[in-house]
Amino acid sequence: MRKINFILVLNLLFSVNSIGQNITNRLLSDSDFKYLEELTKDVVERSRIHPNQVISKEFRGNNSGGTLIRPGGSDCYPAFWIRDYAMSLESGFITLEEQKHMLVLTASGQCDQTWISDGGCMIPMGAIPDHIRIDDSRPIYFPGTYDYKDQGNKKWGMMPPYCDQFFFIDMAYFYTKNSVSTRLLTQKIKGITLIDRLELSYKTAPTKQDGLLVYATEDFRGVDFGFRDVITITGELCMPSLLKYKASLELAELFELLKKKDKAEIYRMNARRLKEEIPQHFSDPRGMLLASTGKSRQADIWSTVMAIYCGIIEGEQVLNASRTITEGYKKGLLAKSGNIRHVFIGEDFSEKSAWEKSLVRKGDYQNGGYWGTPTGWVCSAIAKTDLATAQQLAKEYIDNLRAGDYRKGGEFGEPWECYNLEAPQNAIYMTTVTSPYTVFKSLPK
Repeated sequence: MRKINFILVLNLLFSVNSIGQNITNRLLSDSDFKYLEELTKDVVERSRIHPNQVISKEFRGNNSGGTLIRPGGSDCYPAFWIRDYAMSLESGFITLEEQKHMLVLTASGQCDQTWISDGGCMIPMGAIPDHIRIDDSRPIYFPGTYDYKDQGNKKWGMMPPYCDQFFFIDMAYFYTKNSVSTRLLTQKIKGITLIDRLELSYKTAPTKQDGLLVYATEDFRGVDFGFRDVITITGELCMPSLLKYKASLELAELFELLKKKDKAEIYRMNARRLKEEIPQHFSDPRGMLLASTGKSRQADIWSTVMAIYCGIIEGEQVLNASRTITEGYKKGLLAKSGNIRHVFIGEDFSEKSAWEKSLVRKGDYQNGGYWGTPTGWVCSAIAKTDLATAQQLAKEYIDNLRAGDYRKGGEFGEPWECYNLEAPQNAIYMTTVTSPYTVFKSLPK
């Protein structure tokens, strides 16, 4: 077994960028942080699907051979979703044994032969499932269905979502780092080593010729990021390109650990190039990043704050974006009870839709609803120029969780997935707490 020298593991992402005002205090009080920690731990536990456990009348029990983690503790998503799980890993509440099982299961679900669905959509070789059924472990590559045979219609794009390819790399990187071993990377899964599967996954999302930014047209569209799969976004795509940057550095480190320096350098070069091209293609005059260069070419709060948190944008752009987001928050254009919109109020595409094209009405779900998942990134971004305001937003987020904590029973459901015009939806939603908790615990005390 080759042991990892963690002196090499120095470029961990999702760490606080030091540009601007130093964050000298944790954004949460000790009592609020402890509350969030306990709530997050309980939500992850509620989200587990133990072997043979039945969680829905639609399916038999979990026959995958190990524990799975669904997107939350309610019955709204009775399957294993790759992105929600990957985005919850750094919470620290998922065991190595569980990580290995879900990593191998995901690798086993990777598409090994390009095929076209009955609905006319393409599943390219290397594609990672959007979600995996718990009863028979069949991969479902598209949102909106649990049916393996009937999956894939133009409503959800002509290709599977692009983000999952990079979240798969996250999963392998995190497991390798925490297991202190590269053994699984060289293990064959359905005849292909895991490290080869990671490379194949990395290369699956389309680009322009000789390009690196993830790219989509109306005719060859995939969902850019699963947290807006009901939105049509085309052109060069910001969010999956951010994820690709992160995956580039992770693959570089994995190949370094495998003593393959030439390949490591290729991925480091890709990361450097992406870091240059992302602000060049997507920045607006205020420092914000646009979601794309085609349809729904709008200032994207989620992409901007993630780019700040990952250190992809730097210097004056970070400070300008921080001030823009802070101003939006103070004017009531950004948040509701500590939950975050995708675009600022007042910058909606039209009176009928927040984004240029959506499958749901304005004010609902990803088309103007408010989400807790990005709250930690937003707080960290605001803190670059206004620590007190960042602390205020963090406090609103925690106070809202406390008020509606599902553990009170009855109709209480916090953490909800999101807040719509009329009511919240999908109770006990995992990334609503795991994602902010990961950010808050990473900040200096």
